[in-house]
Amino acid sequence: MKKTLLLSFTLMLCLTVWFTCSYCRAIQRDTDSKPVTHELWDALLKKHVRADGFVDYKGFIGDSIALNRYLALLESAHPNDKHWTRHEQMAYWINAYNAYTIRLVIRNYPVAGIKDIKKGVAFINSVWDIKFIKIQGFTYDLNNIEHNILRAVFKDARIHAAINCASWSCPRLLTEAFTATQLDSQLDGAMQGFVNDPARNRITAEKAEISEIFKWFKGDFERDAGSLRNFLNRYSNEKITDKTDISHIDYDWRLNEAN
Repeated sequence: MKKTLLLSFTLMLCLTVWFTCSYCRAIQRDTDSKPVTHELWDALLKKHVRADGFVDYKGFIGDSIALNRYLALLESAHPNDKHWTRHEQMAYWINAYNAYTIRLVIRNYPVAGIKDIKKGVAFINSVWDIKFIKIQGFTYDLNNIEHNILRAVFKDARIHAAINCASWSCPRLLTEAFTATQLDSQLDGAMQGFVNDPARNRITAEKAEISEIFKWFKGDFERDAGSLRNFLNRYSNEKITDKTDISHIDYDWRLNEAN
């Protein structure tokens, strides 16, 4: 029994390493593509996303030609280490995650929540495993971008406030595109806005009711700050202590649609 469990664990570990390394190689692909601009995406966000992060999906449907033009630009240029800086690559993948999430929603619109899109799609575990993203010969799903690229390669917990899963409890979708020149300030701003957003986190010195994101990816926050409490204190207006009681708010998966 112990040998069987050990073998199963070893196999799972090898598969995890293989998939992670596979996507690490993908992001470091030796291509001649040059960094792209995100002006088209920036204009669409300013037009169809409210300051509170809620999205006018009908507006995106009406502007689908412009959205498709931007996605075609992404699909023509896979990031590589030859011509792209770390910040250029990271901004690309954050914008790609958010833009392809919008495409997924509007292709299935109207929908009550992003999780409902999985219904009727056979042989996938979740909506985030639908392989519909094609970039210079590589096929991705949203999980690939989030877990195998953004988390595995860049190792920056601030990305959890930058990517948007089209749901009420997600960090707000910004009204601007991420860019290499502004990336650090944008990531800090996104995380600060998320931590101090009372609709998603309610923090006082006595009690901290926080997003389940901080539970699901606790290891990322601990890696970057030594502990989850330290990470929260980097961005929270209200500081917590070792005595502060921490609990998590149930995630609301309703579509983040502007009314």
